Amino acid sequence: MDKKTVLNETHREMGARMVPFGGWDMPVNYGSQIDEHHAVRRDAGMFDVCHMTVIDIRGSGARPFMSYLLANDVGRLKTAGKALYSCMLGPDGGVIDDLIVYFMSDDWYRMVVNAATTENDIAWIQEVARSFNVEITPRFDLGMIAVQGPNARAKAEALLPGDLRAAAMALKPFSAAHAGEWFVGRTGYTGEDGFEVVLPEVEAPAFWRALAAAGVRPCGLGARDTLRLEAGMNLYGTDMDETQSPLASGLSWTVALDSEDRDFIGRAALEKQKAEGSIPRFVGLVLEGKGVLRGHQKLYDGDREVGEITSGGFSPTLERSIAMARVDAEAGDSLTVDIRGRRLPVRRVKAPFVRHGAACIEI
Repeated sequence: MDKKTVLNETHREMGARMVPFGGWDMPVNYGSQIDEHHAVRRDAGMFDVCHMTVIDIRGSGARPFMSYLLANDVGRLKTAGKALYSCMLGPDGGVIDDLIVYFMSDDWYRMVVNAATTENDIAWIQEVARSFNVEITPRFDLGMIAVQGPNARAKAEALLPGDLRAAAMALKPFSAAHAGEWFVGRTGYTGEDGFEVVLPEVEAPAFWRALAAAGVRPCGLGARDTLRLEAGMNLYGTDMDETQSPLASGLSWTVALDSEDRDFIGRAALEKQKAEGSIPRFVGLVLEGKGVLRGHQKLYDGDREVGEITSGGFSPTLERSIAMARVDAEAGDSLTVDIRGRRLPVRRVKAPFVRHGAACIEI
């Protein structure tokens, strides 16, 4: 039986269409996925992300532990609340999960990991932690609501606890503040400004309803996916997984190899991949013509198959079909995609496709 977030009954009462997703019963939309997408790009929308898991890492060994666990360098985090996006790798360089880590103090880091990988993530983190003086605490008592869009922060501000409002509104992007068990990060998965609010699970339904009353539109998984695709943001299990390294997933920028003194899990494997060369490229695509780009569609350079789409779909903002794909390093720029036996031309572009409501590519 699929698991349910604390907001499950609230979604049903508000008319959501529920679907199975990674072992959870989640809302896919509340009527119109397109309208929900546009609400986030133009105003404010909210998403139930209570199925994701907050993990606290505390102890005197927290910094060296996080430095070894993650491919990105937490040593860059100097200011309390500052966040970093990183991959957590296996010894072979494959991506166990992608996540956000927040530096709260030298002995307290907070991570937010993906729902479908939570069980494996916790087991892996606890295994690695045996060699460090740290305490690992999954926070299943906390819920999480993402409020996204150009007006999201303004609409959410008045609903935050009074002792958190000023700090939350003063946050710079990719930073967080907290008061008691409430925790607000100026982060998101849509390419828009906004907050991700962590709060006691029992308080989540009331906060969700208050946001709705303030004009924040409830949104489902459908809009979340088209928004993150337009923003060029990877989806774990689709654009990367344990069989792919970040170097082949458009995530080289999240790998810190500049410090030779810092070892991390998977470093040797990534350095070997770089030395061998011919790492597949992760590219953006726009379909030239009618049709819809979907995951697993094959790509060709002439008659030679050179890769496949990892994520694809219709962009409501651009009104075009877009995709992200993994292609051979030597593939040319003139590619075609096989859609039901037809070869259609696609144009290679650099993601993101859309950020802050505006196109980032030529249409």
